[in-house]
Amino acid sequence: MAVEDFQSSLKRLLWWTFISTRGGNMRLKIMKSILDNPKNANQLSSDTKVNYRTIEHHIKILLTNNLLSVQGEGYGRVYFASPLLTKNFHIFEEILEKAGMTGREE
Repeated sequence: MAVEDFQSSLKRLLWWTFISTRGGNMRLKIMKSILDNPKNANQLSSDTKVNYRTIEHHIKILLTNNLLSVQGEGYGRVYFASPLLTKNFHIFEEILEKAGMTGREE
């Protein structure tokens, strides 16, 4: 039962983070970019064609929700998909599929 509760909670978190909120689409673009290759905030800004401050805002949300992990400090900080997300990637893909989106493609 605890596994089902965890999966249900994770599904709600992913739905809220990427689908149902105003910034969800941008967070999805950021996550897709990081899944292709870990990046720093400047690289994410260039990759998504969004200003650096916007990237910082969305990174903060993803970090707070344990969907990203980070290595390094300052401008050298590089972002990776968190162990939580990589371990449960099938749930992430399921949420995107239900929402009519795709996993890694743009």
